[in-house]
Amino acid sequence: MFDILHTHPDFLVINKHPGVSVHKDDGDVMLLQEVAKQSGDEQLYLIHRLDKMTSGLLLLGRNREAASALSKAFAEREVEKFYLAIGTKKPKKKQGVVIGDMTRSRRSSWKLETTRENPAVTQFFSTAAGQGRRLFLCKPHTGKTHQIRVALRSVGSGITGDDIYGNEKADRGYLHAYALRFPYAEQQWQFMCAPEQGELWTIDETHQVIAKEWSRPWELAWPVLARK
Repeated sequence: MFDILHTHPDFLVINKHPGVSVHKDDGDVMLLQEVAKQSGDEQLYLIHRLDKMTSGLLLLGRNREAASALSKAFAEREVEKFYLAIGTKKPKKKQGVVIGDMTRSRRSSWKLETTRENPAVTQFFSTAAGQGRRLFLCKPHTGKTHQIRVALRSVGSGITGDDIYGNEKADRGYLHAYALRFPYAEQQWQFMCAPEQGELWTIDETHQVIAKEWSRPWELAWPVLARK
């Protein structure tokens, strides 16, 4: 269900496994309660969220004051987030920025609009992932629901195993919260967690890019964001 990667007096960093819901859903066990049993905390606070299919780094507050400070850092966009994804097709462009408002579509899905009143903003790189697929490194600047899933669908490469926006079934949805960097208590913290669960991550072509070319994502020359 999860692995505890770092224990700080004020927060925990865990690796959430794919297929685990952050909230109680359809009879699922409450993730925070299970983490608290292992960490010895009476209560943990959710700072941000990951979709059920998404694995990777999740930050949890261990007290109300820390949770408030960390939540503020997310709200003020002081947190850098980096995600890995595998898409089914070659995208319309190899790298760039996806920007646009998101509105509700059919059932539980969202769609990207051409308007930019309160837009979702996502930078991305892509490269070959073997077997005709593409490996993506994404840096979202906003925290919209399904943001990366919709962004990659909009450039023509829905995520492999994504049952809403993808077009190829797989052993899991291939989206992973790879790295986090954030300020807390006058210190800059950074954490990384390479994906392990899912056979497509183990393809040599994919593994080499993650381990070598994208090993320090915050140092990459990201596609330029348009000035407001």
